[in-house]
Amino acid sequence: MNIKYLMDENVDPAYIKRLRRLKPDLFVLAVGELIAPPKGTLDPEILSWCEKHNFILVTNNRKSMPVHLKDHLDQGHHVPGIFILNTKISLSRIIEDLILIADGSEDYEYHDRIYFLPLT
Repeated sequence: MNIKYLMDENVDPAYIKRLRRLKPDLFVLAVGELIAPPKGTLDPEILSWCEKHNFILVTNNRKSMPVHLKDHLDQGHHVPGIFILNTKISLSRIIEDLILIADGSEDYEYHDRIYFLPLT
């Protein structure tokens, strides 16, 4: 398994706790943790960090993230992927998708794209 997730700072910490408990071998970081970008880091810098460290960004930023991704790609950069959460769907359903993606995907499958979770 090569997929790693960076949880944006506005994502409910319950997602991180649940993922770590249910899938301890999955590498999950949250913005603000020791080796992750600090809280308050701007979205374009988050995308650069994800590119450099090969993390898929998990966020609930539906409005500006598509614009930031377009700008990032227009500058010749890439990202392993972005997952945008639907916070109206149960936490359990989103966690299930994140685990299924990590278990059943190659790390390049989501390259330079945004996906909305849940996938179905």
